[in-house]
Amino acid sequence: MGERVPFNVLFVCTGNTCRSPMAVVIARRAFQERGWDHVSVRSAGTSAYQGGGASGGALRAAFAAGLDLEAHVSQPLSVEMVEWANLILPMSPTHMHDVSDLGGAEKAAQLGSFVPEAEDGAVPTVPDPFGGSDEEYTRTYERIATMVEEMLIRLQSTIAP
Repeated sequence: MGERVPFNVLFVCTGNTCRSPMAVVIARRAFQERGWDHVSVRSAGTSAYQGGGASGGALRAAFAAGLDLEAHVSQPLSVEMVEWANLILPMSPTHMHDVSDLGGAEKAAQLGSFVPEAEDGAVPTVPDPFGGSDEEYTRTYERIATMVEEMLIRLQSTIAP
């Protein structure tokens, strides 16, 4: 068995307080369950400010699933983060454009591109629950969890050690 090559995954949303932080803790648990300790996961926001915490709804949705977002610190998307990542997973087409503007188009795919297309043929997005009810955050959490699992299934041969 050869040496494990580090693999870096970056989730991107708008404020880096809801969707991408939830995606990080979901993905970390999934990687840990698979024994993929060579994978690092981070998140950033296209309109984030440095140093904020996760939103209350995201904290509660993650906690209900047995995950902890208390230590999350928001950060803006940067060229350095794009360069760090092997795979960039934006939540929407707008985020995809921002990633492309920073030079990451070739290593980015919308997170929703790993699940079946919507009825209109569009790539499913992850709607922003910011300011919504706990139920909206829970639905968003579940949507992200499904998308992350599908992404892992489809990319197993690329990511797995």
